[in-house]
Amino acid sequence: MIKETNVVIVGAGAIGGAIARELSKYELDVVLIEKNQEIGGEATVSNSAIIHTGYDAKPGTLESELVVAANPMYDKLTEELNVPFKRTGAILAAVNEEELEALPKIIEKSYKNGVYDIEYLTSEKIKKLEPEISDNVKGGILIPRESIIDPFLLNIAYVENAHKNGVEVMLSTEVLDIKTENNKVESVKTNKGSIKTDYVINAAGVHCDEIAEMVDLCDFKEHPRKGEFFILDKATPYDLNSIILPVPTKLTKGKLITPTIHGNLLLGPTAEDIEDKSDRSVTEEGLKSIIKDVQNRVPKVSQFDSIKQYAGLRPTRTPAGYYIENYELEGFIGLSGIRSTGLTSSPSVAKYVVDLLQSEGLNLIPDNNFDPYREPITKFNELSLKEKEQIISKNPEYGRIVCRCETITEGEIVEAIKRPLGAKTVDGVKRRVRAGTGRCQAGFCRPRVVQILSRELGIPEVEIEQKEKGSKILSKENR
Repeated sequence: MIKETNVVIVGAGAIGGAIARELSKYELDVVLIEKNQEIGGEATVSNSAIIHTGYDAKPGTLESELVVAANPMYDKLTEELNVPFKRTGAILAAVNEEELEALPKIIEKSYKNGVYDIEYLTSEKIKKLEPEISDNVKGGILIPRESIIDPFLLNIAYVENAHKNGVEVMLSTEVLDIKTENNKVESVKTNKGSIKTDYVINAAGVHCDEIAEMVDLCDFKEHPRKGEFFILDKATPYDLNSIILPVPTKLTKGKLITPTIHGNLLLGPTAEDIEDKSDRSVTEEGLKSIIKDVQNRVPKVSQFDSIKQYAGLRPTRTPAGYYIENYELEGFIGLSGIRSTGLTSSPSVAKYVVDLLQSEGLNLIPDNNFDPYREPITKFNELSLKEKEQIISKNPEYGRIVCRCETITEGEIVEAIKRPLGAKTVDGVKRRVRAGTGRCQAGFCRPRVVQILSRELGIPEVEIEQKEKGSKILSKENR
């Protein structure tokens, strides 16, 4: 055995990261394992960046309970973790009589879920709140606590804070097997050796069925549901104050348009059930369907304002539903079916799991040294002129703009690399400081980011990768 620990968490997405942070509040040895080389779960970076209220969840389900409970937690949580968060509210807009007639049942469902602060809006009120809304909108529902967040930073912040409070984080670490003895978890075998542990928490998202199969506890199938998105330029000739939602269906919440926390507009997603857990391709058909559906509510939306199209995968379970289970196998906790609302529910899921661990016999002694706060990376473009002059005088790297679109400096990129669990890839830098997310989509700054990564990590530029293993940017030395 290479090490011993109390708890092993498999998967460092938002769910695994939140559980790790919650467990770091206690005097425990915890190891968080992630197969990728960067923090940022595969589903966590593939969502609409919305913190939901749970108004439209199926009443009486675990998902409803946890999503509704989580939403009020975000004001304090994001303040502690220094993660951008804004309660923009959402408008669910009906564009035909059939959708209009569905609104009373949606309100009734919302009340059953304990979300009472929604209200009916006439078309006139909607137009007053959102002038860009279509004249075809016949009415809607205001959901004031629907909010927007930076999902990349939330995930990273969870893990950074957990690490700060003693959790060991093992990146580029793949679980190969889980060993049991006398009907009890005994150890986790990885590509970096074995870890003796009393408890394993399976938070592997779309791969959770593969982990469950290792202990013969997989009576479900977890497959990906692909969602395609557009990100629009910040300089569009139209703007929104609120998230604009379609009337939801059984399959999906539908194709929405939402402001992002950083000032862009986000459109999507589609919902396509697939088998390939690595298929993140976009399709002409899918992208066209997004534009068509969103234009029903905001007619000015145009694909020509797009700066990026991408696809993400969110876990979908058969049979459906949130499942957080302990088993006859002592020490194994399985999470499955934590779908697109998982980002929202992550803080309440974490508490639910910790409570379940305690009921399983884990001794939880509060750690009086727990520090809930995370120091942010400097945001140069948010500083006053005087503050900019001061920081440049101390460190000239902050005077060198690398990403012109987002005004990201060399100093910020170096911070992102050098901090504990810092960036190792171009995407790792992007997730932390947004270099490469602007109009040119890294066309200008990527070569410089590669140079800085190479210098700070002490490896050749040809070894720098875009995201995960096998995504090298250069095939040979650059001139």
